Amino acid sequence: MTETIRIENNTFIMHCYGALFWKEKSFLIISDVHLGKVSHFRKHGAAVPQSAIHKNFELLSDVIDYFKPDHVCFLGDLFHSSINNEWQLFENWVATINSQILLVIGNHDIISPVKYEALHIKLASEIIIDNFLFTHHPEEREKFYNFSGHIHPAIKLKGSGRQILKLACFFCSKTQMILPAFGEFTGTYTLQPTKEHQVFVIAKDEIFKVNLSE
Repeated sequence: MTETIRIENNTFIMHCYGALFWKEKSFLIISDVHLGKVSHFRKHGAAVPQSAIHKNFELLSDVIDYFKPDHVCFLGDLFHSSINNEWQLFENWVATINSQILLVIGNHDIISPVKYEALHIKLASEIIIDNFLFTHHPEEREKFYNFSGHIHPAIKLKGSGRQILKLACFFCSKTQMILPAFGEFTGTYTLQPTKEHQVFVIAKDEIFKVNLSE
């Protein structure tokens, strides 16, 4: 269910739902939930199950219950677009959370800051804690290790015969980690790792490191 990695003498725990927990700071990091996307597509006639709307909130609650963080930081694209009927569900969900919620604004986060502030959610264009930089878009900045989202990273694994499996992943380099999209209905973008990367793929309820040396 989890996999642990040490970065800059700190402990980070990757969860199979796509969340990352910074143990020393009790800081849970989640990217690209895209709340409201299911309702947006259903409104325009797409055959997306209604259950997918509630699944996002169930997963969020489960991972918060698992780590019990002091802070929950969303690395952008918390909501897919403008307010729809999922906003009320979001307000109800926030009322059940005891952690301080922060949002690093992403390109899809177009809802007025006033709405978030009314829920006591803190907004920022980026967050810096010690020598760690938290952004929505991946960024290279000298002297900082960057955590970001936006890409919805995945890699393709080749099996026996012609089998190819595409799996969401945590995509790491010496200076950066790109988190997988947390949302239930978000899609992925395939990246090509080198031997210099560390890649942790998500397969159902498991997470494991890929051997890139071959």
